[in-house]
Amino acid sequence: MPTPEELLAKAGKPAEEALRLHAYYKGKIQTAPKCPIRGIEDFSIWYTPGVAAPCRAIQAQPDLVYEHTNKANSVAVVSDGTRVLGLGDIGPEAGLPVMEGKALLFKYLGGVDAIPICLGTKDPEEIIRTVKILEPSFGGINLEDISMPKCFSILKACRRASSIPVWHDDQQGTATVLLAALLNALKVVGKHIGQVRIAMIGMGAANIPTYRYLKAGGADPGRIVACDLGGILGRYRHDYESNQDFSEQWAVCAESNRDQRRGGIAEALAGSDVCVAFSAGGIIKPEWVRTMAPGAIVFACANPVPEIWPWEAKAAGARIVATGRSDFPNQVNNSLVFPAVFRGALDVRAVTITDEMAMAAAHELAGCAEARGLSDAYILPTMDEWEVVPRVAVATALKAIEQGVARLARAPEELYRSAEQKIREARRALAVLTGEGVIARPPKPEE
Repeated sequence: MPTPEELLAKAGKPAEEALRLHAYYKGKIQTAPKCPIRGIEDFSIWYTPGVAAPCRAIQAQPDLVYEHTNKANSVAVVSDGTRVLGLGDIGPEAGLPVMEGKALLFKYLGGVDAIPICLGTKDPEEIIRTVKILEPSFGGINLEDISMPKCFSILKACRRASSIPVWHDDQQGTATVLLAALLNALKVVGKHIGQVRIAMIGMGAANIPTYRYLKAGGADPGRIVACDLGGILGRYRHDYESNQDFSEQWAVCAESNRDQRRGGIAEALAGSDVCVAFSAGGIIKPEWVRTMAPGAIVFACANPVPEIWPWEAKAAGARIVATGRSDFPNQVNNSLVFPAVFRGALDVRAVTITDEMAMAAAHELAGCAEARGLSDAYILPTMDEWEVVPRVAVATALKAIEQGVARLARAPEELYRSAEQKIREARRALAVLTGEGVIARPPKPEE
C-alpha cells in the first residue's frame, strides 16, 4: 500500500505535466474546416459570390441558419473568471485554460464545437447582455466559473432572455452528476434516499441546485443539514433572511435542518449518512468523518484539492469516497454530463434545458453505471465509457420533446445514431490529426 506521502506526491503529478504540456502546445483547441476544398475555385461556393445565396435564404427564413451554418452544433463557454475551480477570482486570462479544456471535452466527449469566451467584466448586466447578443452565432451557452451570488441571477436572466439553451455547468451540471452518483452510492450501501441524513458542506453555485435536485430525487429536506462559512443553515440565519441576493440560501434555511442543529462542519457531519461537499480543499478533518453513520458516503468535490483526501476519508471509516478528480476512483465531475446534455439539447434544437431534462440525464447516467455493476469504487461511468454519452443525450432530448421545449421531434433510434456519429467523427478527426503528425505527440519530460 502506498504511504500518504506517496499518494500526495502522485496527486501533484498532473499539475506538473499540465504546466509543461500547456506551454508546449500553446493551448488545447483550434479551428478546422468541415467542408472540402477541392481547389481555389471552391471559395466561390464557400465564400463570395456563392455564399450570398444561403445568406438570402436565412434572411427570408431565419430558422434556416441551423441548416446552412454550424450554429446547430456550436456552444459558447462563457466566463468572467471570478470563481475558477477552487482557485477563486483569478481573472479571465487565468481562467482561459479551463475554458479551453471545457471546449476540448465538449468536442471529444460529445462531438460539440465549443468556443471559450472569457469576458473582461464582472458586471452581471454586461454578462447577461453579452450572452444575449451572442445568441445568433450559437446553438447554446455554457456559463462557467462565475462567482456567487451573481451566478444565480445571471443564469435566471439569461434563460429568460434567450431562445437557445443557457446552462450554468457549476450549477446544473454539478447537481446532475451528484444526483446520479448518490443514487448509485445508496444502492451500494443499501440505504434509501428518503431516509438518509445528508450534510451539505458549502452552499454556493454547486450545492444550491444540488439541494434542489436532491429534493426532486426523493431526499427529505428536513434531514438535510447544510453548512457554509457562517455555520449551519437554519431559520435563525437572519443574515440570509434579510439579503435578497441570497434568497436561494434563505429557502434552504427555511425548510432544511428540521432539528435546527447549530454549529459548523463537525456538527453537520455528526451522524450523517452522506457528506456532499463543494467547498474548499482540506477543510474536513478525518475525526469528523469518524462521527458519521456506518457505511458513510463522502463526496469531497473541491478541485484541485478535495475537502479531504480519499485515503484519509477511507481510513476514518467512510465506505464510499468520491472526488472531482479524474485520478481517483468515483470522479464526480460535470464532464460526465455537460457534453451529453448539450448533445441532446442541440440535436432537438431545444430552447432551454429544464431541471426535468437534467434529472432525466442523471437517471440515465446512473443506469449506465448500474448496468456494468456497482461497487464501492464504481458508482459512476468514467469518461472513457464513450457509449454513455449518446445514451444520456437521448434521455435529455426525449425529455425536451416531452416537455414541449424542442423545435424538432426525433425518434430515439435516430437521436442515438446522430449522437454516436458526431462523437465518432470527432474522435476519428483527432486520431487522423495525431497519426499524421499535424498534432505532435507530447515529448517526454526530459526532451
